[in-house]
Amino acid sequence: MSPAATATATDPAVRALCAADPELARVAAGIIDLPARDRPAGFRGLASIMVQQQVSLASAAAIWGRLEARLGAVTADRLTAQSDEVLLGCGLSRPKLRYLRAAAEAVADGSLDLQALPGLPVAAAREAMTAVTGIGRWTADIYLLSALGHPDIWPAHDLALQVALQAAKGLPDRPAPKATDAIAEAWAPHRSTAARLLWAHYRVIKGRDAV
Repeated sequence: MSPAATATATDPAVRALCAADPELARVAAGIIDLPARDRPAGFRGLASIMVQQQVSLASAAAIWGRLEARLGAVTADRLTAQSDEVLLGCGLSRPKLRYLRAAAEAVADGSLDLQALPGLPVAAAREAMTAVTGIGRWTADIYLLSALGHPDIWPAHDLALQVALQAAKGLPDRPAPKATDAIAEAWAPHRSTAARLLWAHYRVIKGRDAV
């Protein structure tokens, strides 16, 4: 991932969000830099996000390191060519292996055209991605935000964002995805920046470095 890229005080999207939402303004006041969280576009970026699904960051990093050591470049063709035993030996669960194979096959046969996604509306891009087994809205949103750099993506199913939003808004319970979607509507067209602010806020409230 890229290092922190943008100072919050000078970022136009952050300034717009702060003007629109006093709770986000308070969050931004505690963040020194806005983390970029960039990933490469293409199958490698998509696969890295899928590996991260429902596991800790440390576990995902370990699995990804073993995959890269085994495959060299993590491409759809190279992943498809490996046996189940080899890939399971890298630490993938059987469901995760099945999902990665489905994504690799969809990319290889053109049913998922990753190169076409930047030219599609968000809803159409999400639909194209979630049509593939194992790619849900969280994976699609993280790819659109971090690999394609779309400025207005809100990953409503992200647990850290739900926790950070609960803290920022003083909510009694962690909000469900539908509720966070409703809150985030007011942040358009800068929802990706709002997500980055709240990811940084999550690290603050958990006692970690904000970057």
